[in-house]
Amino acid sequence: MDLILCLYAQEVCGYPVSIFFIVVNEFCERFSYYGMRAVLVLYFRYFLRFDDDLATSIYHTFVALCYLTPILGAVVADSWLGKFKTIIYLSIVYAIGQVVMAVSAIHDITDTDRDGTVLSMVGLLLIALGTGGIKPCVAAFGGDQFQDHQAKQRSTFFSVFYLCINGGSLLSTIITPILRGRGNVQARPGYCYPLAFGVPAALMVVALVVFIIGSGMYHKTEPQGNIMLDVCKCIGFAIKNRFRHRSSSYPKRMHWMDWAEEKYEKLLIAQIKMVLKVLFLYIPLPMFWTLFDQKGSRWTLQATTMDGNFGSLILQPDQMQTVNPILILTLVPIMDSVVYPLIKKCGLNFTPLRRMTVGMFLAAMAFVAAALVQIQIDVSVYNTSTLCGSLFLSQLKLLNMGSIPLTVTLPNNDPFVIEAAKVNHPEECSESISGVEDIQPNSFHMGWQIPQYFLITCGEVVFSVTGLEFSYSQAPSNMKAVLQAGWLFTVAIGNFIVLIVAEIAQIEEQWAEFVLFASLLVAVCVIFSIMAYFYTYMDPAEIEAQFRDKGGKEESDKEELQMQKKDVVDHHNEDDEAKQTKM
Repeated sequence: MDLILCLYAQEVCGYPVSIFFIVVNEFCERFSYYGMRAVLVLYFRYFLRFDDDLATSIYHTFVALCYLTPILGAVVADSWLGKFKTIIYLSIVYAIGQVVMAVSAIHDITDTDRDGTVLSMVGLLLIALGTGGIKPCVAAFGGDQFQDHQAKQRSTFFSVFYLCINGGSLLSTIITPILRGRGNVQARPGYCYPLAFGVPAALMVVALVVFIIGSGMYHKTEPQGNIMLDVCKCIGFAIKNRFRHRSSSYPKRMHWMDWAEEKYEKLLIAQIKMVLKVLFLYIPLPMFWTLFDQKGSRWTLQATTMDGNFGSLILQPDQMQTVNPILILTLVPIMDSVVYPLIKKCGLNFTPLRRMTVGMFLAAMAFVAAALVQIQIDVSVYNTSTLCGSLFLSQLKLLNMGSIPLTVTLPNNDPFVIEAAKVNHPEECSESISGVEDIQPNSFHMGWQIPQYFLITCGEVVFSVTGLEFSYSQAPSNMKAVLQAGWLFTVAIGNFIVLIVAEIAQIEEQWAEFVLFASLLVAVCVIFSIMAYFYTYMDPAEIEAQFRDKGGKEESDKEELQMQKKDVVDHHNEDDEAKQTKM
């Protein structure tokens, strides 16, 4: 015990030694997650041979699960295991899932169909459980390592923590597509998915080992109970109590949550009211994530039909996703230090909700740009299909490499003769070989995707960063995690919307689907702007203080009343004693 306390007391430049293990763990884990995710849709499309819609649907189902499981992880950590054990156990599940994904791409040892489908689905399920489960725990566990006198270091830690997330995302999105393009694996020339999945799996194992090494230095808090459960119970009691007293004979209450007053404190009810007010604004938000997360699916598939030759640099389709983290690291400081102050100097009241509305509109415009790019791709493919003359026809070319003519009969066609190529002397083949190009390679350049990436990233910076700040400022002191869970839930719902549209709409033209998504987001943007107009900003600390003061006053009144009653009782007792003395 003394050794543990000694290690915990160790500091480097004012920082606890333990947080360095947490930072390295986060970098490796984010590298593992984003590296695997970067090549995932191409793995579905070109290794497992799914069509575009099925590949997109499974991809977004996986992403949605990754944003649903944080709720489970938070409940387990706060109510049962604690943050440390939750991170350890779910990281083991996470690492196993990554290893299973790498094995699923080794063609000779996968399932009976030898396509890796079953193993890959199992691996993705384990990864979703692991990465989502530890998501709400790692940052909070890092914050637990600091003592009261290290408030400045704690703030710096969260900045470094965010930098590790983006750094891991950027490097993995560059590296894993390169690894994917190596080798020649079982009739999948140029696609080495075991390596592309194996390196992220190795990084996840490293993340787990590093975290375990620092075990003796961590400050581990015991589970304190989960406020989310209390919130759910309070809301459930209010609904049930209101249903019991639905008769008109019972007096109405100002808010339906007031029906919980019989069992719960007024302060808790007031805090839940503030949370519900913000959660109501969250209703339109999933549509933004519906468009945003298609960078890794539809936009990556779009890039496979484009030319990635940038001179000395040949970009893989999945490497275009690196444009997003690069722009984020560039645009965030520009927005904070230049754009927002300039808007303020112009006298414009650019409130957080107005920023989020602009972010939605920018994301919609990004999909308009993607639709324009897709139209140009379709035109380019149509023009280069010289023999087919149509995007919906195929061609079959037969070559006779023998020395005599061959008669060929195809169904529903008359017999025809193919003349012999007369290759009698193999050593003289090089003299008679000539190149013939019927259909030109992809001619529309991948650089045309940069405008849509720029617009979607601007939308992310204005929408996502502002939304997190708004949620934090409007949340009660003990319910910020509740709103964080609600925010992550909107991401999950957004990915489920992609799944629904991809499977149900069945739009043949990809550009039309892009326009559909853009139109839906513009409509939602209008609705959100109306909701934002009628929203009244709150000061949670002030509201909580009012209820605490009321509670203190009520307690004081109760104590004063009890004292008065005691005085009356004592006075009666004195009278009784006097009477007894006289008697």
